[in-house]
Amino acid sequence: MTADLGELLHSLTRPGALLELAVLSACLLLSYLTTRLLRQRVDTRRLPVWLGERGWDGVLFPVLALVLALAVRPLVAQWVPIAVFRLAVPILVSLLVIRVSVRVLTTAFPSSTLLRVAEQSISWLAWAGMVLWVTGLLPLVMQELDQVHWKIGAARVSLRNLIEGTLSAVVVLMVALWISSAIESRLLKGATHNLSLRKIAANATRSLLLLVGLLLALSAAGIDLTALSVFGGAIGVGLGFGLQKLASNYVSGFVILAERSLRIGDLVKVDNFEGRIIDINTRFTVIRAANGRESIVPNELLMTQRVENASQADPSQQLSTVFRVAYGTDFTVLREQVLALVREVPRVLAEPAPSLHLTAFVADGLEITVQFWIADPGQGQANVLSDVNVAILQAVEAAGVEIPYPQRVVRQVRGDEVAGAGAKVSRVA
Repeated sequence: MTADLGELLHSLTRPGALLELAVLSACLLLSYLTTRLLRQRVDTRRLPVWLGERGWDGVLFPVLALVLALAVRPLVAQWVPIAVFRLAVPILVSLLVIRVSVRVLTTAFPSSTLLRVAEQSISWLAWAGMVLWVTGLLPLVMQELDQVHWKIGAARVSLRNLIEGTLSAVVVLMVALWISSAIESRLLKGATHNLSLRKIAANATRSLLLLVGLLLALSAAGIDLTALSVFGGAIGVGLGFGLQKLASNYVSGFVILAERSLRIGDLVKVDNFEGRIIDINTRFTVIRAANGRESIVPNELLMTQRVENASQADPSQQLSTVFRVAYGTDFTVLREQVLALVREVPRVLAEPAPSLHLTAFVADGLEITVQFWIADPGQGQANVLSDVNVAILQAVEAAGVEIPYPQRVVRQVRGDEVAGAGAKVSRVA
């Protein structure tokens, strides 16, 4: 047991500790009531940017408690020796670090499977640091870590330097991810127009902040940034060979967003997969089909292959359906009746007007094709085709026209004819 820990335990048994405990309880109660009042009065949905949805009130309590504890500590020190506050302040600091770190990770990686592991690791590190701080063992542990060292070239590197540099790098990268996620959330919040431009701005901001954060993290870890020039050639070769596809996808993503040739919400067909674009990332684009299936398409594929965009310029689309009627049908009368009912289908456009054509003479009857236009292909095609087919069926039935069944001619051969045919074959042989 260190002298600081023994003195702390002895101070906690003094009568003045009760006064500190009462003041600390009042600070905690005031912080709780303030947080609860703000939670009821303030719309938390308007404050999700920096700490995620409802994240600000989770951090507000330890912040208020720590500020009040630090504010009243000098006042309490004038009356009694400080003991309880020496233990409470590190606990509140650890709680604040855990809350902020968890909220930052949740905002930056909302759907990550490793989020729970990261939260537990941060909690263990924060509470372990608090225990070492309170017990007075932290300086001793740091000294021991400083004794474990080795040389890399002319530089002396200790285990303490590595731990401090790693922690500093993690903090810098977390802050960079936090800020980039907050800016992206603000840019894309409620976006209805120029969504592609907002997306490219968000992606560019994230990439820039991550690059700056990486450089600061390397500098904080004690790595000389001038040494990175040695690896410049190797990185260039790696990008030219091993990372060629990856780099091409990233560049293609920025080009797609900048040119606005494809936009979020467009109905496209790529590589025999048709759907609506729901997200354009820097490496790939997500396309969702009408049946709910999603396809992740590399951005390079969108730049090098033919892409059908039904939403570009004129979103109107022509559809067609085929039916047959019996020979002898009055085509002119039927044509007017069918077109009249097809025009009444809600989603069928009046201009261009529907058309009906006699396209083939088949064995079963006359093959007729009906063509029509719709302005909203994103609302589905099977439903409007069904409505048009129902209208055609009603017109055919109202006109008394027969829809022919497939016809086949069957010839029945008698037994003597079969025998005679067999004899003929024998004489020929």
